[in-house]
Amino acid sequence: MDDRPIGVFDSGFGGLTVARALIDLLPAERFVYVGDTGRYPWGSKPLEDVRGYAIEISEWLLAQHDVKMIVVACNTASAAALDDLRALTDRPVIGVIDAGVRSLLRASGSRNIGVIGTVGTVSSGAYQHAVAALDPDIRLTCAACPGFVEFVERGELVSDQVRVLAQRLLAPIVDAKVDALLLGCTHYPFLARTIREVVGEQCTLISSADETAFQVRRILESTENARRGAPEPPQFLSSGNRHEFERLGAMLLGPEIGHVGAWEGK
Repeated sequence: MDDRPIGVFDSGFGGLTVARALIDLLPAERFVYVGDTGRYPWGSKPLEDVRGYAIEISEWLLAQHDVKMIVVACNTASAAALDDLRALTDRPVIGVIDAGVRSLLRASGSRNIGVIGTVGTVSSGAYQHAVAALDPDIRLTCAACPGFVEFVERGELVSDQVRVLAQRLLAPIVDAKVDALLLGCTHYPFLARTIREVVGEQCTLISSADETAFQVRRILESTENARRGAPEPPQFLSSGNRHEFERLGAMLLGPEIGHVGAWEGK
């Protein structure tokens, strides 16, 4: 048994979708979650900046909490920094891109799929490369959705403004008639109702959160590092407004949020 916690981080609230899946699937594990709300959104920033943020948070999790694993609960950071983070430590570092692609390919019957994400994630080519590596003959349509993250971070999940933006940004996905769509940003599942209204019921929406949690469990079991014992409350930290994180986080994740501590970097 390994009693050390698992570190999880994101630019803000989006990674709570991954945290929710991890808490539900691995209730005995301890989690430390860092939401970098003081510097969000990451998706519109240069990938080099995001790489620096990811390394800074990971080094802090390793130094201050001796985490046994790091879960990069952010698609942009996974695209920008996963290889660098794996070079940083011999402990497992899990991203959300490969997990999401595996789920996406399983869900498609027509081999006509779509991915939506932040500008940084889509422009990085990470999903295009991951899909091509698994199935080079599949048809993939990608669309960047600037503005989605900001709506989630404000807690505005259903509104006329969100719907109008979604209709405009998702037009390439609708035109391509994909049968499976990966929500390639951990914020986007919070907008699933609006996205569903735009793309139609015939399109299966895929979140990478559950598949990421299953991958974490497989690694823990294979290395015999799973924790056993009574559950402990997760620890949440924010680099921005902690009270706003508590309020909105409780709405998005649930009562496990509790008190949110301050994260001030290394």
